[in-house]
Amino acid sequence: MQKKRFYYLIHLQYLGFRYSGWQKQPKQKTVEQMLLKTLKFVLPEMEFKILGAGRTDAKVSALDAAFELFVNEEIKNEDDFLDLFNKNLPPDIRIISIESTDKTFNIIQNSKLKEYVYLFSFGEKNHPFSAPFIANTLEHLDIELMKKAAKLFEGTHDFATFTARIQENTISKRTIELCEIRENEILKANFFPKTTYALHVKGQGFMRYQIRMMMGALIQLGKGELQLKNIEEALQENNAIQLTYVAPGSGLLLNSLQFEGKSH
Repeated sequence: MQKKRFYYLIHLQYLGFRYSGWQKQPKQKTVEQMLLKTLKFVLPEMEFKILGAGRTDAKVSALDAAFELFVNEEIKNEDDFLDLFNKNLPPDIRIISIESTDKTFNIIQNSKLKEYVYLFSFGEKNHPFSAPFIANTLEHLDIELMKKAAKLFEGTHDFATFTARIQENTISKRTIELCEIRENEILKANFFPKTTYALHVKGQGFMRYQIRMMMGALIQLGKGELQLKNIEEALQENNAIQLTYVAPGSGLLLNSLQFEGKSH
C-alpha cells in the first residue's frame, strides 16, 4: 500500500557567504545540508525529503528562495512549525512562509520567473563588512557603457559562451525578460559605499555561472578590456569569443521567485 504524502512549499532567505552553495556536498557546509539537519531535529518521527527550486553557487545569497517539503504526516499547525524551524536554524537562514500544496505542483516545472540581482561597486576599496554582499572593483568602470551593454542580453540568445563546462544536452538558447543596471536599492547599510549598483536579470532559468559570467563580461567592458562588439558577438551562435572571467559569487543574490498558480 502506497504511503500518503503531504506537500509544502517553503520560501526562505539566506546569507550565502559561509556556505558552499545550495546543494548538499560531502565535507562541505551547504544550505540544503543545514535545512536537512534542522528538519531531522524538528520532525524527528517523520519521513521527509526536500527539493529546491534551483541551485545557487558558493557564497551566493537569497532574499526569496524556495523548496518543496514532502512528508508522510500532515503538519498540523504551519505557524508553529515555521516558528520551531526558525528557532533551530542558524541566524543566516530564515524561513519566511509555508503553504500546503499537492502532487500536481512541481517546484521545477511550475517555476515561472526568477530575478537575480548582482550588487557591485567600483573606484575604491569597500569597508570589509561589505564583503558578503557587494563585489568590489578597485578600477574605474564606465558605468554608462555597461548599462548600454546590459540591455544587449535581453531577448532570446545563445548563451553558450556565458557558462562553464557546457554539456552536450545543455540548452544554451535562453530568454532573458529584463537585464539592466540601476543604482542599488535592494540592500542598504551604513558601511556600504555612498553609491552602489545592481544588475537586475529576470528569466525562467539560467545555466551554471551564466549571470556571474554576464557580470564578468560587463566588468571587463567597463574596464576597457572588452568592447561592446565583443559582447554582441558572444551572443551569436557558434562564435569564437572566449570569456573566462566569472564575477565573485558574493555579489549575487536570488531576489524573487514566481510560480505558476501561486500568488507569492
